[in-house]
Amino acid sequence: MSRMADWGNDLYTGKRSIDFVGRSRTWYLWSAVIMVVAALGFVVQGLNLSLEFTGGSEFRVATQSAPSDYEQRATDAVREVAGGDSSANVSTLGGSTVRVQTEELSNDEARQVSRALATAFDVETNKVSSNFIGPSWGKSVSQQALRALVVFLVLTTAMMALYYRNLKMAVASMIALAHDMLITVGIYTWTGFEVSPATMIGFLTVLGYSLYDTVVVFDHVKENTRAAFANRRMSFADAANLAVNQTLVRSINTTVIANLPVLAVIIIGFAVLGPGTLLDLSLALFIGTTVGAFSSVFIATPLLVDLRRKDPEVVRLAADADKHQAREQRRTPVLATSVPADSSESASSPSGTSATTPASGDRQDAEPVDTDGPQTVTGRKVHKYAQSGGPRNQPKKTPRNRRGTS
Repeated sequence: MSRMADWGNDLYTGKRSIDFVGRSRTWYLWSAVIMVVAALGFVVQGLNLSLEFTGGSEFRVATQSAPSDYEQRATDAVREVAGGDSSANVSTLGGSTVRVQTEELSNDEARQVSRALATAFDVETNKVSSNFIGPSWGKSVSQQALRALVVFLVLTTAMMALYYRNLKMAVASMIALAHDMLITVGIYTWTGFEVSPATMIGFLTVLGYSLYDTVVVFDHVKENTRAAFANRRMSFADAANLAVNQTLVRSINTTVIANLPVLAVIIIGFAVLGPGTLLDLSLALFIGTTVGAFSSVFIATPLLVDLRRKDPEVVRLAADADKHQAREQRRTPVLATSVPADSSESASSPSGTSATTPASGDRQDAEPVDTDGPQTVTGRKVHKYAQSGGPRNQPKKTPRNRRGTS
């Protein structure tokens, strides 16, 4: 656990860094490949829409315990009435109820299928319920979801542009959102997971989570770039890359903690409960939050840097940062050669000054350095409890002879 904490502290202070921005083309290539495969899923497979969207008849058979060959029994019963080419979507609910979904049947055919299912599962006819679901309800839900999506995107873009005072930040976050939705829906096309109204709700919820994760990273980008523009020591790309490193551990922890209960619901849903609203919602959340965490780290910030790379203020900042780094490189050999061979003499110089003080000719290039504790790469002081190996804020224990006295 301490290694993970030390690793996170090193990423936060800049002692250790992963070049997310510099390797942006690699992330773009991988994302492009995944998005193309996801888009092909719409052409090759298509979405497996639930009965609420397509319309049809649904039958539920209440049994003591669903037999192992329940799917074959239900399919044979449907084909016995509706014909050999008829298809049936058979699943279990809670281990004892068999759900059979078919295309739209007439009232007479629905009664015959009910009797055939009762015979196939050896139950009374009143144990079989049937109802018809029209496609109009699913169509209404789809229209409302699309309307909510458009309003969400417009308002979010406007709010982010005003908050960050930069339209390109809002554009980068919206592209990351589109990336998340395309991949999430593409996974549904290839896996054949059923898309129900609960799944649509899950998709909309994923948008909020993905945006939240991106905003957390962008807030650190805003802080780091503001410091970089003030001290002119670091380029915009380096400051943004530091922000991603500083939030990497937090993104991993948030995603894992958020997905643990969702994964538990998915396992229980597949093993015990069977298909239903809870399983559909959890499955969409699990896939979407995982993809959203990926985009907030590997897509959103590198894309922001590329969008702002040619901005005049960013170009000037990069030039000033290069000059600062060049001065630091020229000054390093001077500091190294100014250390005498006998360290004991340097420790007790008459003037009380350190032997590593740069020459007077280099003082005009030297910049004041705050040596009061460790700092991040941008020059901000690190809190003592965030330092590796720092003190721990433990509660003080009352001595035994003073306990119980007021």
